[in-house]
Amino acid sequence: MSHQSETCPVPSDQKPGQVLKDQSTYDQLLKMVLHLQWLVKKHFIQLEVTRRRQQLEGEKHAESICEQGNYLNLLMSKMVNVLRSGATSGLECQEYLPCLDSRDDVRSEQRAELSRQPDPLVPQLSDFEPAFVSHDLSNRGADISVLYHSSFQDYIAYQGDKFHEENNPLGFINLGTSENKLCIDLMIKRLSENDMNHIEDFLLQYPDWRGQPFLREEVAQFLTYYCRAPAQLDPENVVVLNGCCSVFSALAMVLCDPGEGFLVPTPVYGGFAFSSRLYAHVELIPVHLESEITEANTCPFQLTVDKLEQVLLEAKSKGKKVKGLILTNPQNPLGDIYSRDSLKEYLTFAKRYNLHVIIDEIYLLSVFDESITFHSVLSIKSLPDPNRTHMIWGTSKDFGISGFRFGVLYTHNKDVASAVGSFGYLHSISGIDQHKLSKLLHSREWIDSRYLPTNRSRLRDAHRYITKKLKELKIPFLYRGAGLYIWINLKKYLDPCTFEEEVLLLRRFRDNKLILSCGKAYMCKEPGWFRLVFAENSFRLRLAMRRFCQVLQEQKQSWIEKQLEESVKE
Repeated sequence: MSHQSETCPVPSDQKPGQVLKDQSTYDQLLKMVLHLQWLVKKHFIQLEVTRRRQQLEGEKHAESICEQGNYLNLLMSKMVNVLRSGATSGLECQEYLPCLDSRDDVRSEQRAELSRQPDPLVPQLSDFEPAFVSHDLSNRGADISVLYHSSFQDYIAYQGDKFHEENNPLGFINLGTSENKLCIDLMIKRLSENDMNHIEDFLLQYPDWRGQPFLREEVAQFLTYYCRAPAQLDPENVVVLNGCCSVFSALAMVLCDPGEGFLVPTPVYGGFAFSSRLYAHVELIPVHLESEITEANTCPFQLTVDKLEQVLLEAKSKGKKVKGLILTNPQNPLGDIYSRDSLKEYLTFAKRYNLHVIIDEIYLLSVFDESITFHSVLSIKSLPDPNRTHMIWGTSKDFGISGFRFGVLYTHNKDVASAVGSFGYLHSISGIDQHKLSKLLHSREWIDSRYLPTNRSRLRDAHRYITKKLKELKIPFLYRGAGLYIWINLKKYLDPCTFEEEVLLLRRFRDNKLILSCGKAYMCKEPGWFRLVFAENSFRLRLAMRRFCQVLQEQKQSWIEKQLEESVKE
């Protein structure tokens, strides 16, 4: 967002000071109306939630709440547009049009607003949240605030209204955030055992910013074993921070200057976009992959060196400085697993152009298809460029303990390890948690004989259930054997098949208290793709799929009503 004043001509009957005064007034009025619009939207959403609960309890309630909310919001949007057209500053705010009800007049207004956005592949502010800018924030602070709310609006709503079988049965079920909730019972039991409950004085004091030596030693042994490294990994090459996104953000800071970029095959995990902009202001340069199978594409969303090279050369021709390549393996959100040969090809390409390679392997133990072999980058005996190859891993997904905030960097580059380690000053983990994590990683027998077999079995069962339901609904999807999610194609439920309609369908899911992730959030080139997380307990997963089916039925019904109305008009 820009807050710098543009140069404007001064009318002959006005003094320069008067223009500045009018400009400031316009800016203040615009901000006030945007804030008021946000408050009205919030109020009517609360009324809508109350209405839905009353309906579920058997009470009848008029539809006027939706109509009033939509009508007021449209009026306020027009006020915003009028103010914006008169404002002389460069304030770039976008209004939000809440979809409390999917009536055609609101949908047409939303389409008009969304169609004016500059880039259909990157989530825009108007898709998610109003841009009320506080006078107390700097330009950078305002950018961060807007970025946060536009990226996490659904997650914020979920945190405030979580589903609970007894206390909140009408709350949100979240199949959008990738969390493994299938083995919480095992983890609670293991983390409650006696060896976990240990406190010494040094655990209560400031740690080594790179991570306690005993934890880094345990991580090195753990990764050596489970990544099948050809030699024992060095604890001095390990850095531990509070989460994999912290590790990635730190890497972006120490490898790039502001404005430089990373190549990233898309669709890709949306957290990279947020993490790369929060501190480092690093650009993600998308290498768009396509779902259609052709001579060049032997499988959906296939990544090839030719595609990487083409985008790299195009970026260089535009004067962009590309510093690295980001890969996720297993891939998020596709679930693909790279073969050893493919990994070597990508690494060789990167060496040819002096690019760093960041490989996120956070799902390395979440491969539940026994016919698939996972190859970690740490298993490659002779890396093409070891000093520019950096691997990230954590326990959030494989062990279902995202609340521990534990992320690992393994790099052969001592300078990179030292620079990233300095971020432990801000992003270290508590000493008590580091002790528990070291004990957990040391539990090799429990992991191999108890945890991993149970986790993989439960992932298979949940995946089997979800794919069966999708087949019954005749919804195409990528059949993969890794990760906690499935990449589904809902293009047939979009009319027309655009990113605008994709956002409207996402909102319809949200209105029915079901959170999914849309393809736009993953920089997917094609509208209509969604990521659905299935690593949820059986009861919630089945209830979520009932809500899912209800939304699709509502979508079909709205088409029928629209066609009938059009036929009557004719």
